[in-house]
Amino acid sequence: MALNGSRRSQAFNAFLIVALALSSTLLMHVVQAQEPRRDDKWPPPAVLKMAKIFHDICVEKTGVTEEAIKEFSDGQIHDDEALKCYMNCLFHEIDVVDDNGDVHLETLYNTVPGTVRDKLINMAKGCEHPEGDTLCHKAWWFHQCWKKADPVHYFLP
Repeated sequence: MALNGSRRSQAFNAFLIVALALSSTLLMHVVQAQEPRRDDKWPPPAVLKMAKIFHDICVEKTGVTEEAIKEFSDGQIHDDEALKCYMNCLFHEIDVVDDNGDVHLETLYNTVPGTVRDKLINMAKGCEHPEGDTLCHKAWWFHQCWKKADPVHYFLP
């Protein structure tokens, strides 16, 4: 009986090792699938070029660092007041937000080319009523909601 119990134990341990290996492989694919897409076609170069003027204006107005923008766009969501105000500035510069901080999504959709529009529409589902005490916090709420909804295609110019 002891030998049988030992074999069961060995079989169970082997099963656990295989299960952990499969789980790790699956988790690795899930994590990789959530990495932001960054290649010569995404984000669309024409959109980045179009947004550059607004980017430059809002960097100047808010004092946000390029590193903070890149980290939010390509890395992790993080709390940075200048970044939040940069996001708010972008909304105001492209004239898609009202005085209450509510983004007029239809207007926003119409400002972006079709290559981005469909992705933005999908990202925005469930991201319609911003939370926050200031316009900057509301703008950040939209961006973090969109990034969580589609971390692969979200980008911040």
